[in-house]
Amino acid sequence: MRRHLRLPVLCLIGLAAVPVLAVKDDKPRAVRGQLVVVGGGKPVESIYRRALELAGGPGARVVVVPQASQYVEFSGQKCVDYWKGIGAERVEAVYDLSDATAAAAMLESADLIWFCGGSQTRLMESLTGSGLHEVVRKRYEDGAVVCGTSAGAAVMSRRMILGPAGPRGTPEARYAAVGDGLGLFPDAVIDQHFLKRKRQDRLRRVVLENPALLGVGIDEGTAIVVSGRRFEVVGDSQVVVFDARTLAGVGAVPVVGLPVGTEDRPLDSLTLSPGQRFDLDEGLLAETSGATGN
Repeated sequence: MRRHLRLPVLCLIGLAAVPVLAVKDDKPRAVRGQLVVVGGGKPVESIYRRALELAGGPGARVVVVPQASQYVEFSGQKCVDYWKGIGAERVEAVYDLSDATAAAAMLESADLIWFCGGSQTRLMESLTGSGLHEVVRKRYEDGAVVCGTSAGAAVMSRRMILGPAGPRGTPEARYAAVGDGLGLFPDAVIDQHFLKRKRQDRLRRVVLENPALLGVGIDEGTAIVVSGRRFEVVGDSQVVVFDARTLAGVGAVPVVGLPVGTEDRPLDSLTLSPGQRFDLDEGLLAETSGATGN
């Protein structure tokens, strides 16, 4: 059975028909690429195969970026081996970012860019320090498939969850510190390992503090495939969406923080299963019984 549902959201005024990528100079650019954003956990082969198919199939050039890991060579080689194991014929890893020119040349030739897990702060520092974040953005604009798991998922959004706002065991540890990500998915903020690590409270808080952004919590073994302003859930578990845009009265101009006294008000939320699709303006597009990501 299929039924059409709409999550109450507010359409942005004057939105272009072509998907755009917001960058620091606030000048939108047309985007031809797609994102595959994975919530972490053990690799799910169907997700990797879907990403490879989007990039052009086994002959696509896959470039692994392992700088989120403190064990760069080990993590990079592990990712390379996995991609080769599912049939990718041309896979290499960028191990050394000190030669930014050589690293940029590798990324510029990539059909698929894969960010390994680890620390999203470490990954962003590596990319911005070498200037390669701009290369990644350009490849995404030009049509590359950009993918990442765990920390590699967190960096996709404009406002990036860095980690707990306080030491373990303190009340602040339930919430998140935030910083700047790559901004490839500029209308959302991503949280990974979502259901497995019970991160509902921290993503809800981030959304309340950044109500122009859609909160997307992706569980382990699960991914969203983003095309323009729509995404599809694939994999083995679920994705939870938090939406504060109508609560905040957000229009074409983003706001920071909700009015005083609204922090405890409920948010619109929706749990999506594999096979379901979501539009940033229209909400849930269709519900399909028994859909799977495999």
